[in-house]
Amino acid sequence: MQEIVKNFALVHIDLPGQEEGAAIYPAGYQYPSMDTISEMIPSVLESFKFRSVIGVGVGAGSNILSKFALAHPDSVEGLVLINMDPNARGWMEWAAHKLVSVASSVTEQILSHLFSQEELVANTELLQAQRERISKAAHLSNVELLWKSYNSRRDITIDRSCAFKCPVMLVVGDQAPYEDAAVECNSKLDPTTTSFLKMADAGGLPQLTQPAKLTEAFKYFIQGMGYMASSCMTRLSRSRTTSLSSSFSMDGSRSRSRTLSQGSQGGQGGQGGQGGPVPPSPPQTMEVSC
Repeated sequence: MQEIVKNFALVHIDLPGQEEGAAIYPAGYQYPSMDTISEMIPSVLESFKFRSVIGVGVGAGSNILSKFALAHPDSVEGLVLINMDPNARGWMEWAAHKLVSVASSVTEQILSHLFSQEELVANTELLQAQRERISKAAHLSNVELLWKSYNSRRDITIDRSCAFKCPVMLVVGDQAPYEDAAVECNSKLDPTTTSFLKMADAGGLPQLTQPAKLTEAFKYFIQGMGYMASSCMTRLSRSRTTSLSSSFSMDGSRSRSRTLSQGSQGGQGGQGGQGGPVPPSPPQTMEVSC
């Protein structure tokens, strides 16, 4: 990601109570809903004077960013949504979850959400590392509150007449737990502005199991938006892989693409503003908590 990072300012938003060293919420604390958390994001952008951002979210993060993009379309230039599920839990899923929660720890429930069945059976090193990280977290009770909030999420109403106003890249691992949900989400979005990447041999966490391939896809995505136009095309874009279906031309960019001198002032370090080309500013990485 280094080539990309040096061109943008990165801000990682920790969800409430999930940051390192977070205080433990008291018993009976009402954790905010996904909708409520999405409405916390504008204050973060305002604090850093960001006009707009390219959002990258995984799981609950993709749900939250989707709600934010629908409510504040002018603030979002693009979305990368990994393991996106726009649907609330159905009654059958809710009942099954209740049964599982009785017999399984919170850690095992979350692992079943994050990893494919094949990975759970194989008990991969990555799965073991995640199990240890979650189970030994000092703020595990806060993690459980977030888990319950995510499982109580509401449907995100999207279709081709009421969808995102920006380019979207949907990413899911082949055989991942939410593969069907991601496919369904893709079917509801405008195919002229949506890219769908189903990654083979990626499992439930493609950003960790296939980081190089996902980085290439992300680079191609932002090049299609008009950023990093001078950067060499990547192996993924040259290969014309059938797993990436989008309106991008393999040899050019979207009609919506912008030149670097027309880039947003907010959220992207090194992009120009309204007055023409601006020398790149130093990259910035920040972590903030809602």
